[in-house]
Amino acid sequence: MDTKKIRWFTVALIAFNMVWGMGNVVNNFAQQGITVVTSWLLILALYFIPYALIVGQLGSTFKDSKGGVSSWVENTSTKRLAYYAAWTYWVVHIPYLAQKPQAILIAFGWVGQGNGNLVNQMSMTAVALASLAIFLAFLWLSTKGLNTLKVIGGLAGTAMFVMSLLFIIMAIGAPFIAKDFHIATPDMGNIKTYIPKFDFSYFTTISMLVFAVGGAEKISPYVNQTKNPAKEFPRGVFLLAGMVGICAVLGSIAMGMIFSSGNLPNDLMANGAYAAFQILGQHFGVGNFLMIVYALTNGVGQIAALAFSIDAPLRILLADADPEFVPAWLRKKTNKGTLKNGYTLTGILVSIIILLPLLGIGDMNELVKWLTNLNSVVMPMRYLWVFFAFIMLNRAVKHFQTEYKFIKQKRLAMIAGAWCFLFTLIACVLGMVPKLDYAANPSAWWFQLASNILTPIVLILLGMLLPFIARREQRKTNGLDLNSLNVE
Repeated sequence: MDTKKIRWFTVALIAFNMVWGMGNVVNNFAQQGITVVTSWLLILALYFIPYALIVGQLGSTFKDSKGGVSSWVENTSTKRLAYYAAWTYWVVHIPYLAQKPQAILIAFGWVGQGNGNLVNQMSMTAVALASLAIFLAFLWLSTKGLNTLKVIGGLAGTAMFVMSLLFIIMAIGAPFIAKDFHIATPDMGNIKTYIPKFDFSYFTTISMLVFAVGGAEKISPYVNQTKNPAKEFPRGVFLLAGMVGICAVLGSIAMGMIFSSGNLPNDLMANGAYAAFQILGQHFGVGNFLMIVYALTNGVGQIAALAFSIDAPLRILLADADPEFVPAWLRKKTNKGTLKNGYTLTGILVSIIILLPLLGIGDMNELVKWLTNLNSVVMPMRYLWVFFAFIMLNRAVKHFQTEYKFIKQKRLAMIAGAWCFLFTLIACVLGMVPKLDYAANPSAWWFQLASNILTPIVLILLGMLLPFIARREQRKTNGLDLNSLNVE
């Protein structure tokens, strides 16, 4: 018996810890209210399940590939497109990194003051400068090695998972245990309460759902480690979808019990999770204890995520970068193997995003909303390469061996890949529309629209510029080599 083989339920548990977090519940509830329950069911059935099964086939086919999505693209198309896939995977982390310092400030503000006033009382200039200082400190630390932080980050991730489940259990159980608990959202027993209004405004929030369930490509290394990939991996994916669905639906219902869906607080994205634990703690007679535990756990988790997201994506892009597409100055390493100029480029781009709100964001709540929505627009761009690779794989499916196939019929498989690709692309484009009242603040609305459109365009154009610089660099080097030969 092969003791190294893992079972389908183990795959589901590993993937769940990678994909899910309480922030997914809070952010989407903040945008859609209790109607997000229906949205979760739709996104899981129409997008997440086929997405995860597509990843399964790619992972099974290219089981020896170490570069992840970029390797899949290279094996199914060209080296140039593989470079763009690797670039996209790295560059979408720029807005993500810019958001982490604010999240750290908010978390430790709740620990110190027991409320969200710390950042709300700071000017936008002070928030930007403090966030920049936090980011630059961790940018420097990430060049020194972060083994201890990796262990702490892993523990924080597990603790966050436990806290997310505890939140659901306590909120659902509160009406039966805490006699003074009153459900905030009326008519939660009426199915009509959960039906969204499918208008343009609704569809601009879909990118946040896609952002929430994305990242399934992380489970690809485990496909061929199952006992029978063709049977066990799909079972694991359906169990994963069930676990995500239960946590998403029950978590959203729990939020609806604590906050009125028809009158959501303006600071729900920034402070909702902390306030929810604070309210539950008061009803269960433990005061701020649950809130402080959650805030500490989330704060440490955000620190770990900031440090890892500086280092890991950069190594994926530059560690074995092709000189044809990436200039030598960007691939340059110190004696200790640190990608010095890569860190410098990361620092410049993230610093610009951190300071950009000074041009058009008025307060901390709007900053959190804008950065969260910007991430929901930019981050899913990397998923497009997964679906592109799947379409290209099925175009030449006879040339590849795989232990697991999502759909055996070639045309249907390509339609499934095209559906996921277009769904992601449309969600990203619609997600660029600002989620604030134009009449109340037209200048902020236009600032957010412009930044949501220009940020992904500029980041992509920068990636297109590097191969041009690399070609000029190579021509110059080759010219020097020829001149030296002529002299001799």
